[in-house]
Amino acid sequence: MVRWTADELRQAFIDFFVSKGHAHKPGSSLVPKNDPTILLTSAGMVQFKPYFMGTETPDVRRVTTYQRCLRTGDIENVGSTDRHATFFEMLGNFSFGDYFKEEAIRWAWEFVTERMELPRERLWATIYLDDDEAFQIWHEQIGLPRERIVRLGKEDNFWEIGVGPCGPCSEIHYDRGPQFGCGRDDCRPGCDCERFMEIWNLVFIQFYQDEAGQLTPLEQKGIDTGMGLERAASILQGVGSIFEVDLVRPILDEVARLAGTRYGADPEKDVSLRVITDHLRGIVFLVYDGVLPSNEGRGYVLRRLLRRAALHGRLLGLEEPFLGALVGRVVEQMKAGYPELLAQQEHIRQVIDWEERRFGETLDQGVQLLEEALNRVEAQGTKVLDGEQVFRLYDTYGFPVELTKELAAARGVEVDEAGFQQQMELQRSRARAAREATGYMGKPGVERYAELAREVPPTRFTGYERLEEEAQVLALLVDGQPVVEARAGDQVEIVLDRTPFYAESGGQVPDRGTLTGPGGQVEVEDVQRPVAGVVVHRGRVRSGRIRRDEVVLATVDAHHRWDTARNHTATHLLHQALRDALGQHAHQAGSLVHPEYLRFDFTHFQGLDRGQLRELEEEVNHRILQALPVTTTEMAYEEAIAAGAIALFDEKYGERVRVVAIGEYSKELCGGTHVHSSAQVGPFKIIQEGSVAAGVRRITALTGHGTLKLVTELDEGWDRLARLLGTTRDQVPQQVERLAAQVEELQGKLQKMLDQQATSLADQLLERAERVNGAAVVVASLPGLGKEQLRAMGDRVRERLRSAAVLLGTERDGRVQLVAMATPDLVAKGFHAGRVVQAAAKEVGGGGGGRPDMAEAGGRQPECLEQALAVGKETLKAQLGAAASLAGDGPTPGEP
Repeated sequence: MVRWTADELRQAFIDFFVSKGHAHKPGSSLVPKNDPTILLTSAGMVQFKPYFMGTETPDVRRVTTYQRCLRTGDIENVGSTDRHATFFEMLGNFSFGDYFKEEAIRWAWEFVTERMELPRERLWATIYLDDDEAFQIWHEQIGLPRERIVRLGKEDNFWEIGVGPCGPCSEIHYDRGPQFGCGRDDCRPGCDCERFMEIWNLVFIQFYQDEAGQLTPLEQKGIDTGMGLERAASILQGVGSIFEVDLVRPILDEVARLAGTRYGADPEKDVSLRVITDHLRGIVFLVYDGVLPSNEGRGYVLRRLLRRAALHGRLLGLEEPFLGALVGRVVEQMKAGYPELLAQQEHIRQVIDWEERRFGETLDQGVQLLEEALNRVEAQGTKVLDGEQVFRLYDTYGFPVELTKELAAARGVEVDEAGFQQQMELQRSRARAAREATGYMGKPGVERYAELAREVPPTRFTGYERLEEEAQVLALLVDGQPVVEARAGDQVEIVLDRTPFYAESGGQVPDRGTLTGPGGQVEVEDVQRPVAGVVVHRGRVRSGRIRRDEVVLATVDAHHRWDTARNHTATHLLHQALRDALGQHAHQAGSLVHPEYLRFDFTHFQGLDRGQLRELEEEVNHRILQALPVTTTEMAYEEAIAAGAIALFDEKYGERVRVVAIGEYSKELCGGTHVHSSAQVGPFKIIQEGSVAAGVRRITALTGHGTLKLVTELDEGWDRLARLLGTTRDQVPQQVERLAAQVEELQGKLQKMLDQQATSLADQLLERAERVNGAAVVVASLPGLGKEQLRAMGDRVRERLRSAAVLLGTERDGRVQLVAMATPDLVAKGFHAGRVVQAAAKEVGGGGGGRPDMAEAGGRQPECLEQALAVGKETLKAQLGAAASLAGDGPTPGEP
């Protein structure tokens, strides 16, 4: 058997299919481009989805790639099996209406038997139940014995997406031997044991499935295949799992070194070592592809993987952040296939380190929440922690169930594992429903536009050169249905043969304007490109009527366009200024180019102070005043990158790209609209800077008319302020400073008066104190006090008593606040202030709790405050009686 490295196997695969007439295309980002229906790239075919859907035409019919992929569907199995991973590489070959089953099967067999030299007698194939064509190819042409061809059902061997292209699959499995199996005599592919490892899946896209589930043969059939690099390498290298291949094992060994353990010495620790190794590879590539930790979407996937890895680190004794220190090892292992990682290594490390440190704080919060939940369980006397609560700790805070069980057991509390599993299954069901709702390739509503793309020629965009264009109406839709004519008041969608209107893209909002025909006019409110080649103008027929096939005058709102262009050019200037000031890690993480303002998100880990923002403003305005020419050039993608143009993570680029240069200062790949000279941007002003996610900052700024409007508003504001202060504009700061000093002086006098009143009120409460089993008891209603004042009064009373329990209540703005306190000697005897406020709060329709020495509660029934204090007082006295009984104390006469 050939013993290749994983890097050699990757290259051998590409070379093999290039020799079969395939074009080698680069793999895509883990973030699918221009496709909101897919969260993450989970297969090699994702970037070619438009070709399979028929919404775009490929430039070549045969393609081969290696693709980084991430799937979380089997995340619970990662570490426990030899083959499951969240991050992996997929080697693929694709046909778009060219070859079909025979070539796909024959070439796959040739590669695994002749290039990889896998023993034929250990190879099996699975096919779809009734795919006799595939069976015939495998058995009669390839010569695979019929007993090693396994027919499986739809769940395993039929690929579908709901409405759209679909077809049967055929998989190649390698028999690793009975020592890896379940021991059953009839064990074969399809069994859940570890004996048969699937290494290659061949998908035959040959049908179109409609809404009723009916299958219609496609005129142009397709091939989508994928071979798992790590799985194939594990077989070639003769190792027991994907974690032991040369591409992965050094990372695992480095994790083991940090944890002070050795892989293979402890099965439980081995699981954690595998989880950390797998998740770390996915984390590094997610950050590289522009994903940052957040609580939704892709950011949530990244955060979940990072937290699971960090938690498994704690199980190995790694209490301090450690994942960032492993980034260099991952980059070293992957740089042969992904040399671009090297330039981003430090940025990736910073993101991971920042998030892991924040998670340490979150984990501490989870411990506190668990302690509170356990306190409630003990107070209720149930001794069982609800499964829903356990799930919330796990799902929201990343708190491991094992740690929950361990801490609960220490308090004598059991975990409702059945309830937890029920919540887990509900989550899986929701995830499945979400996947089914969008489909693997499907995009709701896109089918009608894909059909249009096949019926009409592509719309030609002329908006770079002019803002007005005569165009023919190729398609007219009302309520999604094609019509011949639309009348005043109708909401319409219109497709033209050419258009000056810019469709929303790359963060830039769409143009607006009018379409004027012989018999009516449409106000264009939105412009979109739902599929390649189709530009849809959406709006309302403002007057008369509009008809299909007639010629209209398409007119873009020039004021709207130019204000948008100013902000777009300013965005490029700001991007370059940020990179120069902060470093190359400060790349674009999102943007919105609007006629009224620009919003720019960028990766950075600290807020910018006033001085830094001022320097950014000065730099951008300096470049504006230089009147730098803004030029656009079309060139090959590779040529543009070599020339120093910046490519953005969240954009999809073709073979030819448009480069926007602002003098020699800025150069970016961009399809948006711009001014002709930086001088046309006008004055630039930053109005806001803040955080939008961990490691992501946002700047909002104005240009041109927006800045002038702000200056006018500020000017009017100064005039109004001067009139209110009875002074001139130039004296406003001094007058404000004088007034601030007066306010500070008055506040000091007021505080002194309040302190005197508080001391007097505390004296009154002390005089009313009762004695219960040797302790002073103060229970009182203090109307009108705020929450902070109530707490301060309780502290005053408690501090002046040697041994005391206090319960105070107040009503303010229709709400009740309660506070209970106790001195340390009573707490030592078992007194708990939280139980006092909980009992009282029930009477006012509220709740609360806290520590044994201090607890707070609230409620919304102020009319029941006196009853609440009475109930709280009884609870307080009962606790003092119990404490005295435990301590053997009796009543002690005397004054407090």
